[in-house]
Formats: sequence, structure tokens, C-alpha cells
Amino acid sequence: MGHRKKSAPKRGSLAYLPRGRAARETGSIRYWPSVADGPKLLGFMGYKAGMTHVFYIEDHARSPNFGKEVNQPATVIETPPILVCGIRAYTQTSYGLKTLTEVWMKEPPRDLDRVFTVPESFDSEGGLKKMEESLDRIVEFRLLTITQPRLANVSKKKPELVEIKVDGGSVKELFEYARGLLGKPVSITEVFKEGQYVDVVAVSKGKGFQGPVKRWGVRILHHKSRKTKRGVACIGPWKPPRVLYTVPRAGQMGYHQRTEYNKRVMKIGLEGGDVTPEGGFVRYGVVRSSYVLLTGSVPGPVKRLVRMRVPARPGRASAEPLKIIEVSLASQQG
Repeated sequence: MGHRKKSAPKRGSLAYLPRGRAARETGSIRYWPSVADGPKLLGFMGYKAGMTHVFYIEDHARSPNFGKEVNQPATVIETPPILVCGIRAYTQTSYGLKTLTEVWMKEPPRDLDRVFTVPESFDSEGGLKKMEESLDRIVEFRLLTITQPRLANVSKKKPELVEIKVDGGSVKELFEYARGLLGKPVSITEVFKEGQYVDVVAVSKGKGFQGPVKRWGVRILHHKSRKTKRGVACIGPWKPPRVLYTVPRAGQMGYHQRTEYNKRVMKIGLEGGDVTPEGGFVRYGVVRSSYVLLTGSVPGPVKRLVRMRVPARPGRASAEPLKIIEVSLASQQG
């Protein structure tokens, strides 16, 4: 056989450039899908506790394992109730959505003062009345919600403040729904149900400044190579006389915002002891409040905030709850 030229495809995907650090540790959701059934909240959030594995009966009819017991890695996210602190109304302009007005609950929790300086009092009733008078100009409502980290097993008191869209009805129906939730806690069971699919948004593990071998997976050069071994030998042609963005270079690795689509909700529980392994999750401990069990892995380290959203690209219709046989509670510490 004659000599065949070796194929050396590009290492690493260019789909996520630039690989810079995320602006903040809490992921931001830039797109909210529309739903027909509602009104309802389109998202929730919780803290990543760790991973386990689940034995269940495969219910996907086209799977070769249909009807059989299978094993699936799963992520546990602790989801204490979120608190609805405000309502924000958006109007449509030639430049896109703009905030028209917002209303805050009368007596927000003290921990909100850790996020921003809270005024002494809010005129909630007056704000709601003004908002109701402007319904003809409003096209979208979003709830200003905060987490309650004191109820979870994370060592912090400062809550995260995020927007969650409300959809699934007329503007009048959405307003009445949002007004009914103002100042009240919302549980995970009011937003998602077992068996359905969700999108997950989180900031991945940070790995700092890394070289091209670790960051892009380029080949380590021969040990007698000149100048460098763990670098790219030729970083480009003479013309154009510059280094192209496609050339693997050293830089920030990790701590990027990532969205993963269509994670199935395997289980929603109110007692964290049902999924906490012996000795607790490594670097997290015991799940103290309600939780959600998602298929597969989720971006980010333990204790990081994970945001869940109604699926933007639903692959399959929302399914029935899974028949779970067992959730592994074996110690993860040997």
C-alpha cells in the first residue's frame, strides 16, 4: 500500500468563541419560548447538589431497551421555593422590548438588601393600579424572583435576583396571574412536573488560564522540537500577516455560560433525604429542602445556581412520569 496522508482535523469547536469568562455567576436567559397552556411561570432555579444514578423502566417506545430496567446518571438540584418580589411589564418599541413599569411587594425580605439598597416602602397598590391602566401598551410580563439560600445547604445569605417570564394567556390574564403571585413563595411543583423536559442554563466550572494543549486538545510536539512542546508549531501563513482567530491559542478555559437542551425531569421530591447518599454529597452535604432530579450532567460545580426553563426546542412532547425503581444512596466517599 502506498503512503496515505494522515488526516488531522481541527481540535476543539469554534462554535463557542470567544471563550471569555462569563459576565456573572448567575446564567442569563436570553430567550423565552411561548406556551399555549397557562398562565404559568416559564422557569425555576436551584442549587446543584451533585450526581447519582437511577434505575428505572425505559418508556421510550423506539428504544431497544423499551420496557426493560436501565441505569441512568442523574443530577440532583436542590430547589427551595423562590419568592416573587416584583412584577415587570414590557412594551414593544421600534428598538425591541423596553421596560414600561414595575411593581414591588410591600415588605420585601431583609436579605434583598444584600442585593441592592431597598427603599423604606413600596406603593404596591398604586403601582398595580397604574399597571392595570396601561394594559393596552403592555405585551409581556416577567416576575422578579429571588432564591432563598437559607433554606438550601449553601453557605450564603445573599439571594440571586432573576427575571422569569409569565406566558400562556391574554395580557389581562397574565396580569391577574402575576398579581396573585406578588409577595408569595412559588414551589417547583407549581412550575414543572415529573416526566417533562426542561432546558438548563448555568455557568461551567472555571479552569483559569490554560495552554492550547489542555484548552484545544492540540498534539504535544516531539520532545526534540525547537522552542516549545506544548504549543502550536505554525500559527499561520505569511499572508494575511496576522494570527487568525481559528488558530488554537492559550487563554481562559471554563467559567462560560452554557445552555443544555431537553433534560428530562426524572423526579421531583419534597424530602431531600430520598436522594441524599450516605454521608451526603461531596462538597455539598445533605439536601435539606425540595429537589429535582434531571437526566445526565449539568454545567457548573456543586453549589452553583442552575436555571431551568420550559424547552425552547422540544424534541419530544412532555412525557408521563418515569417508573423509578431505585435511586442510588451509596456513599460517594468510599
